[in-house]
Amino acid sequence: MAQPRTPAPALTGVVVATALPYAEDPAAPAGLRPDLDRYAEHCRWLVDSGCHGVGPNGSLGEYSSLTDTERRAVARTAVDAVGRDALVVVGAHGPGAHQARHWAELAAEDGADGVLCLPPTMYRATTAEVVHHFAEVAKAGLPVMAYNNPLDTKVDLTPEMLREIAAIDNIVAIKEFSGDIRRVLHIKEQAPGIEVIAGADDLVLEALLMGATGWFAGFPNVFPAESCRLYELARAGRLAEARALYEPLVAAFRWDSRTEFVQAIKRGMDLVGRYGGPCRPPRGALGADQLAQLDADVRRAIDHLAAHGPTTTSMSTPSSTPSSTPTCAGAGAEAGAN
Repeated sequence: MAQPRTPAPALTGVVVATALPYAEDPAAPAGLRPDLDRYAEHCRWLVDSGCHGVGPNGSLGEYSSLTDTERRAVARTAVDAVGRDALVVVGAHGPGAHQARHWAELAAEDGADGVLCLPPTMYRATTAEVVHHFAEVAKAGLPVMAYNNPLDTKVDLTPEMLREIAAIDNIVAIKEFSGDIRRVLHIKEQAPGIEVIAGADDLVLEALLMGATGWFAGFPNVFPAESCRLYELARAGRLAEARALYEPLVAAFRWDSRTEFVQAIKRGMDLVGRYGGPCRPPRGALGADQLAQLDADVRRAIDHLAAHGPTTTSMSTPSSTPSSTPTCAGAGAEAGAN
């Protein structure tokens, strides 16, 4: 059995909520099976492009469309692909505390560095029920990043609620996805012992400038090196350079906060020469108007990066001998991610 790192790592830096590629297979659910070889290559490419970690089995990874066997295989694939070169923060989301704790315990057995966990996913829980949920997940022994996504779960992890959650041993961070940038400082006031992690790509610069120490991210599946550069510039307080990079990307980044974010990010991967591919139901194809707008937004980012840099790593076919020096090594050292 793989052993977690000691001491436990901080769950900061740029951790990519990984998209999951599928291969056609008539015997698999919806005729699609997780392509674990391609997924392992994708995880490795993200790390070699400078990202500080990967997050399998999040919403972007379509965890709710996977069988239990597939879900565990995806997590193990990420751990094996990344090794000890970066973080692996596994999604441990579940309808109830017993399911979420089960997935956290499996992540610990499989060598993950931490887990990302929503509150109960199919029930509008009370504060006491939410605190119990996270207390159970924390018993697995891994560092836990709570995930506030009131748009989808209908449970808002308010700064006052987080004060109670943060008192639980092993709760170390909060992925904040409410869309309210005022939350960053409010959380730091109410729960100063936990890290605030930017959860929305189209608010990442604002969150980092307000004191967030990490980014649990979607569009770095498409632009990993450039996203790490943005993180590095923001954490260093180099605002003019950060804005010059961020503003041409933010139209694409806004798709991370839309209902069709999984399809959009996979399409973005296709447009830069990676493999995004199809989604499993309930996610279907984008409409023609959506696709045209998405393509325009992503191509604007591609054209800007091609003309102005800082790197073309994300838009080229990965080499068979990846660089051993991550683009954002300096940012990782600053944030304590690696």
